Amino acid sequence: MPVRIGEAGFHPSFSGIGFFVTKFVRRGSSHNPAHILRKPLHALVYIAGMQSAPHILIVDDHREIRDLVSRALSKDGFRVSSAADGRAMRKIMADSRIDLILLDLMLPGEDGLSLCRALRAESNVPIIMVTAKGEEIDRVIGLEMGADDYLPKPFGSRELIARIKAVLRRSQENLSKAGSEPRPKSYHFDRWGLDTGSRALVRDDGVTISLSTGEYDLLLALVERPQRVLNRDQLLDLARGRSAPGLDRSIDTQVSRLRKKLERDPADPKIIKTVWGGGYMFTPPVTRQ
Repeated sequence: MPVRIGEAGFHPSFSGIGFFVTKFVRRGSSHNPAHILRKPLHALVYIAGMQSAPHILIVDDHREIRDLVSRALSKDGFRVSSAADGRAMRKIMADSRIDLILLDLMLPGEDGLSLCRALRAESNVPIIMVTAKGEEIDRVIGLEMGADDYLPKPFGSRELIARIKAVLRRSQENLSKAGSEPRPKSYHFDRWGLDTGSRALVRDDGVTISLSTGEYDLLLALVERPQRVLNRDQLLDLARGRSAPGLDRSIDTQVSRLRKKLERDPADPKIIKTVWGGGYMFTPPVTRQ
């Protein structure tokens, strides 16, 4: 029976973060993994200026790979989320601030190249393509679709983390040069307008209400995701980003302060509603200008 290169995976001898990704050779129902072990990597030193650990999203349909890479990156101080397909990826990205995506090429349904193209059309989030297909044409297509780097399997933890650090560093440098993506000048909802230039609330009768840094960052996170339930951890992640010390206090306190400024009756809130067991929802429709 001819040898077929099967799906990518991890050898059971994975230990700590001295891991590798290997290719299995299938002969009938058996697997014969060939691998090279790596020494554990020392704790990652993060890029200067990042006040919180970078948040990495792993998109791979193999649960073993997601779990083991997640474990390795977490031990090195990264925050990690994982998704099995494009649908789960989009949900996580809508609810969280993602700093880099490890995107597998061979995904069920919408493949990695299609997802990469779609991501690049609407976001500048760094992308590292990860795949068992190491041919040059695949690397070229991935990079042309907008990927920032391409990592063929098998690979070791030392190389993976080095590439993540390098891509994050380049991303930070590019943002410093070009500035962040422009936001709308204002968001309008209920009887309010949120001016992103002055970072103030303007009521429909012309009254201006000042906002603290924490209040503004939290309100911005809410108006950008109206009519969605966001839990406290998601709000903290979305609002803090890299530099929002005003949110060191609890999200609940910040919501209470916003309600006093936004609501006609803070005791019976209609704009920022509490979803018991879920978090908060910004209920009114929002228009951008």
